[in-house]
Amino acid sequence: MSFPALFLKRREDRRLRAGHPWVYSNEVDVQRSPLAAFEPGQQAEVRASDGHFLGMAYVNPRTLISARVYSRRADEPLDRALLARRVARALALRERLFESPQYRLVHGEGDGLPGLVVDRYGDLLVAQLGTAGMDRLRAEVVGVLAESTGARVVVLRNDAAGRAIEGLEQTVEVPVGQAPEWHTLEENGARFRISPLHGQKTGWFWDQRQNRARLAAYVRGARVLDVFSYDGAWGVQAARAGASRVTCVDASAQAVQRLAENAALNGVAERVEALQGDAFDRLKDLREAGERYDVVVVDPPAFIKRVKDREAGLEAYQRLNRLALRVLAPDAVLVSCSCSYHLDRETLVDLLHRAARHADRNLQILEHGHQGPDHPIHPAVPETAYLKCVTVRVHRE
Repeated sequence: MSFPALFLKRREDRRLRAGHPWVYSNEVDVQRSPLAAFEPGQQAEVRASDGHFLGMAYVNPRTLISARVYSRRADEPLDRALLARRVARALALRERLFESPQYRLVHGEGDGLPGLVVDRYGDLLVAQLGTAGMDRLRAEVVGVLAESTGARVVVLRNDAAGRAIEGLEQTVEVPVGQAPEWHTLEENGARFRISPLHGQKTGWFWDQRQNRARLAAYVRGARVLDVFSYDGAWGVQAARAGASRVTCVDASAQAVQRLAENAALNGVAERVEALQGDAFDRLKDLREAGERYDVVVVDPPAFIKRVKDREAGLEAYQRLNRLALRVLAPDAVLVSCSCSYHLDRETLVDLLHRAARHADRNLQILEHGHQGPDHPIHPAVPETAYLKCVTVRVHRE
């Protein structure tokens, strides 16, 4: 099988030689290999300016990331056989890590399958095909996933905004089985009902599982505030761990309703209350009402999705954590999270420190949390290490 060549400009091969799998459009020698000559998702050989082979990739001439390397072996197609090997390798890791088949099964570049994300809920799989290269293999992906796991239902949540950038339609499909309107999962002993067809992204945020488990050490007998609570993953588990009272805040009326249902499902409804509204507004209201909490968790969506969002995003993180500090009891714990790759851990700690000084408080850093091992990090791709979770004790002199 022969593949067209995608040539890089001189001295633009260093990052790929170091293991990074992305090729940006301004790195391509368009005189020798015009991007317009490639179809979205077409497979190609990536070569340095001197012709040296660098890897096999699929190309999208429409996007800033114009090629994504999937193999360093020459003439290796991204086909059903390769998909089966990579999924089998990903599955073997998760089966070592978890007793129950509930986890992120495939995590894009971290599992050598750029553009593919799959979450597993027992015999239900929810997948996203985020790139043109992976979308061209839709049938092969679905077949491999179903065969390798024995899944009875496969849902394709191809409704992420990023697909539009790739020139792809936003759709939700069920190519295998019949998707339930609701599905019950288990995390850290707690149960939650999610909607595979209508929930956020692939339905659940498995990446915080270990960090939520660690929360139990801090909440026994405590008043807890969970901001950006979504379906109650933090708050309900805090109540199960012995929190005396949990207040959850989310802007979505549907999320607030599901949170209440999940609290009841776990037998903690009498200790969990949900407030609908903008997180910043509700934090101000709680402060003015004199409410104080022993533990506050802030786990917002990504405020910095692109480099150009950094300044506004940093201000949002700063405001959020300042407001959180103002509703803390005199000796309390703050769990501050960020899923923005463009906010590094050191900057998050620094803005927490500055927010504390502004409030005349001192911090003790107790723990640093990361994404779970079912969200593996590619050592040459810092973009795959996105989740930060910092637990601090906040007190006065």
